[in-house]
Amino acid sequence: MPASDAEAFFEQVTEERFVPTPLTRGPWSPDSQHAGPPAALLGRAVQLRPGSREDMRLSRITFEILRPVPLRPLTVTTRVLKEGRSLELVEVSLTPEGADEVMRARALRIRTAPGTAPEVAPPPTLAGPEGARSEPFLPVPWDTGYHTAMEFRFTTGSYLSPGPATCWMRMRVPLVAGEKITPLDRVLTAADSVNGVSNVLDFASHVFINPDLTVHLHRHPAGEWVCLDARTAITPDGLGMADGTLHDTSGPIGRSVQSLFVAGKPTA
Repeated sequence: MPASDAEAFFEQVTEERFVPTPLTRGPWSPDSQHAGPPAALLGRAVQLRPGSREDMRLSRITFEILRPVPLRPLTVTTRVLKEGRSLELVEVSLTPEGADEVMRARALRIRTAPGTAPEVAPPPTLAGPEGARSEPFLPVPWDTGYHTAMEFRFTTGSYLSPGPATCWMRMRVPLVAGEKITPLDRVLTAADSVNGVSNVLDFASHVFINPDLTVHLHRHPAGEWVCLDARTAITPDGLGMADGTLHDTSGPIGRSVQSLFVAGKPTA
């Protein structure tokens, strides 16, 4: 369980203001968050904005990660760019206290209606989390963070074995204190880990950071687990891409894709 008194990734202090807990801390810096929890916080804002229609469902959301997200109070702002009968486009942004915007997203939501199309048999499901292996997270010098707030189980690969990997992930704590975990929380908190689980370079000698993340969903997940069936490709000039199919225990639910900035770490 998380080595922290925190019971969620964020504490809500006003309608638009949130305080991150130590459980949001990522692997790169003790002062910065893993991008998964703030991405889910922006996704939450899309779903809960005033006037949000229940017959609309998120189809695609693209995040621009403008700079590291600090462990400081954050303000979420929401703006509707297009609102039509069958689809809507919503923009959300994240700004730390006393600083410039660090993250923004545009979300496309599409109207749904039961019985509109015939049911199509889904592709075969992946091996489930029950028989998967618990593997160590990346080596980090702090005890509390994203790596303790999430549970990871691999059916292929691992964080410490370069190459493609299939990893089941589950939130140990809610996104926001006092709230139930939603299907979108589960997807977006996990989706930013595609490049981590399928890394192809040594973490000690290289960085491979994603300045963006795009998630497409054709349905929301059922159950507690989200699976990333992921792989990473890079080129010698420092560009790369990580992408993965998203699954729940019933089958595919969508896709997660990241652009990568790749660079060598300075030698001592």
